Amino acid sequence: MSVQPPYSAAAERNKGPILDVLRRVLPDKGLVLEIASGTGQHMLHFAAALPGLRWQPTDADLEAQESISLSVVTADLNNVNVALQLDVLKTPWPIREADALLCINMIHISPWVATVALFDGARDTLSAGNVLFVYGPYRCNERHTAPSNEAFDASLRARNPEWGVRDLEAVTKVAATAGFVREDVIEMPANNFSVIFRKPA
Repeated sequence: MSVQPPYSAAAERNKGPILDVLRRVLPDKGLVLEIASGTGQHMLHFAAALPGLRWQPTDADLEAQESISLSVVTADLNNVNVALQLDVLKTPWPIREADALLCINMIHISPWVATVALFDGARDTLSAGNVLFVYGPYRCNERHTAPSNEAFDASLRARNPEWGVRDLEAVTKVAATAGFVREDVIEMPANNFSVIFRKPA
């Protein structure tokens, strides 16, 4: 019996809206590094739609990395690299240079120090003018944007006190400390946000 690649219903729902944003902000060519690729569904969808870019999936979890590799083989795309193990807290990162960086749904399910490490690592990996794209639920001015997000935040903190829906302004301050400028905030379906940070030229 064949092994089936991992599947996330949420990733399947939001990959289209995210791609619409990425088409506007990513370069036409170059290497896109994805942090915390999870099932790999996002990256594979983006790679098929944007063949001019080379995609590098990564995950801190070795099992997830192996699952992504299975998904890559199944998808049969020639612009996707073999998945690498990358923990934002462990430096140096295995990829030292990239033309864009994506991080989808990691910030709320990791300790705050991981958010700081994400921007520090992105600063060292991206050249001037390049984009760091982050996606997920956020509080705005320390308030939840919907009751469902407040409930989600409570469930995250019950699972791990170091997790939780982050305040967008706090994330923006971390980004600024690492040298990034917040270029745009785009409201997405299901009370999520796409946030575009750029390393100034």
